[in-house]
Amino acid sequence: MEKNKSVDEFIAKKGNWRKQLEVIRSIMLSTDMQETIKWGVPVYTVDGKNVVGIGAFKSYVGIWFYQGVFLKDHHKKLINAQEGKTKGLRQWRFTLKDEIDQNLVLRYVEEAIQNQKEGKEIKPEKSKALEIPSELSSALTENNTLKQSFEQFTPFKQKEFIEYIATAKREATRLSRVEKIMPMILNGIGLNDKYR
Repeated sequence: MEKNKSVDEFIAKKGNWRKQLEVIRSIMLSTDMQETIKWGVPVYTVDGKNVVGIGAFKSYVGIWFYQGVFLKDHHKKLINAQEGKTKGLRQWRFTLKDEIDQNLVLRYVEEAIQNQKEGKEIKPEKSKALEIPSELSSALTENNTLKQSFEQFTPFKQKEFIEYIATAKREATRLSRVEKIMPMILNGIGLNDKYR
């Protein structure tokens, strides 16, 4: 595999963790994965699909397997960093260079590559259709321009408007919130754009 200069720069900035990252990187480079930077960290891909990422944190260096849930993990090395939330991702953490068993790490990485080639992956769940509060629904039905403007927003921004109205307990408050956001919607301004 060809080295990516951005990964060289990433590792050079990691001071205390440089040696550990270099060992882990050498394992990744011994495979047929492509080395790249995504979200500011080294990521290793097969056919454009993320297989493994590496990074350095305050108290450890980590490898994360994007579809690690499918790894056999006979040696009990992998953890789910957010139990109940994280579906596919699994991490393997190291603090000392001597903890990195290169042959064992390579076996896990090769299994992850094979799983990716076989198409084993957890796809993100599709979000449920948003239930538009009746006060907003009425306003959109009565004003076609407002409806068209609302539909131009991303689902995320639509959800912000919907939740803003739906969280009001009183009908009078919901109606006043609809009045407040109508000019924003017509002007293409998201509810929280001023904070972004």
